[in-house]
Amino acid sequence: MSPTKSKPKGAPRTGEGQPRRYAALLRGIMPSNPNMQGEKLRGVFSGLGFSSVGSVLASGNIVFGSDETDTVALESRIQQALNAELGIGGGTIIRSREELQALVDSDPFPGLTHSRETYLMATFIKDADNPGLKAKPPADVAETVQVVRYDEPCRALLAIMDNSTPNSPAHMAWLEKAYGQGITTRTWLTVHKILAKL
Repeated sequence: MSPTKSKPKGAPRTGEGQPRRYAALLRGIMPSNPNMQGEKLRGVFSGLGFSSVGSVLASGNIVFGSDETDTVALESRIQQALNAELGIGGGTIIRSREELQALVDSDPFPGLTHSRETYLMATFIKDADNPGLKAKPPADVAETVQVVRYDEPCRALLAIMDNSTPNSPAHMAWLEKAYGQGITTRTWLTVHKILAKL
């Protein structure tokens, strides 16, 4: 690995009386599918009455404002709308700006930055009682992937992958086998970009 130094970037705080800011991390988004492109996704969120809707990259990251505080209800409402309007049934995981800010501030990858050779990854887990939380990667995955820790407040599994070897498919397959389909993975660089847009 060839790590380089980086410092986490913060994001502005929501003022009093403003809607809470959330990021919806959508699973199974393929940008080549017209129904999964940013404009269509943003339209569903705007149609649900959310404010200041925006998208980050093309991997299914939608930021929005809402007065709702029940994130489980938000996830269900959004997923139902995505399925009904666009035929997207992959799954929705929501994190608040405060949760993502605390995750970034915890600096889980000190002295490292995401690069072509060194992938810094955060796998967001939908349910706090996921049975896979104590799982350890098998030997073939552990050769190239180092699990840093599980961040309980944000329900995120943090890992470093040596991307100089073609073993990322094995890592993703292990994640689904251990944690099921109620997960979605983002690079640490993408997490920073999402936070900056919130």
